[in-house]
Amino acid sequence: MARDKTNKSGLTSGQIRRFNAMLLAKRSEILGNVISMEDETLRKSRTDLSNMPIHMADAGTDNYEMENILGLMDSERRLLLEIEDALDRIEDGTYGICEGGNEPILAERLEAIPWARYCVACASLSEKGLLSAEVYFDELDFGVQAGEEQDDDFGDSYGQ
Repeated sequence: MARDKTNKSGLTSGQIRRFNAMLLAKRSEILGNVISMEDETLRKSRTDLSNMPIHMADAGTDNYEMENILGLMDSERRLLLEIEDALDRIEDGTYGICEGGNEPILAERLEAIPWARYCVACASLSEKGLLSAEVYFDELDFGVQAGEEQDDDFGDSYGQ
């Protein structure tokens, strides 16, 4: 029986295929969640036009719920970017290699967080703002790259 070859990260091709499947499944789940939230938000906003709240507290509650849903959608969107980037790393052969220290990421960490871009030590430094590769998502959070205009669907609600 032939053994799976390992790549630079120490992961076998079988492990990489499994992580790829996990990432694709998570991406589908998140896309379903986002579509559901968008549908709910649009349905609520359409029905609210015909029966506007009379009391200011009702209007405040509606605004709070809308902001909460938009915040959740933003979080899901950021996670989708992480997943897409992990899928790109699988394609270019750098999946499972820490972007901070260029060391292999433990398979156990990838089992828990298949889109992980850092080993545990570098992730800790990143959370503390001590990792120099931190610039990546400052530019990509909302698709802003090299002079592109920001997506107005999300930017206005956060004052960006």
